[in-house]
Amino acid sequence: MGNALFIIWRESAEAMLVVGILYAWLRKHPDVKRGMRYLWGGVGAGIALALALAAVMLGIAKTLSDQGLEYFQTAMMLIAAALIVQMVFWMRRHGRTFKRELEQDMQKNASAANWWGLLIVVALAVGRESAETVVFLYGLGTQYTSVWAFVGILVLGLGAALATFWVLQQGGRIVSWRTFFRFSEILLLLLAGALLVGAVDKLISFDLLPPLIDPLWDTSAVLDDGSRVGSLVAAFTGYRAHPSLLALLALAAYWAGVVALLRRASR
Repeated sequence: MGNALFIIWRESAEAMLVVGILYAWLRKHPDVKRGMRYLWGGVGAGIALALALAAVMLGIAKTLSDQGLEYFQTAMMLIAAALIVQMVFWMRRHGRTFKRELEQDMQKNASAANWWGLLIVVALAVGRESAETVVFLYGLGTQYTSVWAFVGILVLGLGAALATFWVLQQGGRIVSWRTFFRFSEILLLLLAGALLVGAVDKLISFDLLPPLIDPLWDTSAVLDDGSRVGSLVAAFTGYRAHPSLLALLALAAYWAGVVALLRRASR
């Protein structure tokens, strides 16, 4: 479940960045004590929104038949892949102005003594990160993980995020936020491609899509995707030792689209 650990780590670190920006701004505000109550209230509301989304998704899953659950899982894999790509390019567009935009929203609400508006800004910012985490984790199939295993992954992910946040707050002396986002962007895009391949494999197994040629080759002697190392590589890259032609074409089309969008964004 290395991909689940990565998602919790990355999304938690980004949520901590949001809270850290708002916390630092409020420390300079005259009514700091009152503002802090609304800040932490917004954090709690954002987490509650994510938990509500998780409860809804699990509730829907319980009402479905075995086949319906498989279809639902496949749909969530595709949604998670699309959300990951959208999130990466959203951060590319707004990364440089993200801090300023947050502080401007805070200033606007504070100037109007609209502390509830401040709470909503915080709740939406934290809720977005938390809700994305829920969707990504469901798309990765973590609902099939035992409770204690998931708790262990959650604790490790949050601990790693806290340590990362502390390192990044050292003013770039060790690692900068820019480096963190660039590195995590690459892993996120790899993960989105892996989710797409997994969804295509499922659709082929449902006889909803033709495999075209299956298998196209066999590289299990080099790296078996059923082994511990191979399964980790497969989870992050979409690697298959026995790939179908359709899955390979889908992955190639995905990366062609991502590269085109990256070039466009850089211009």
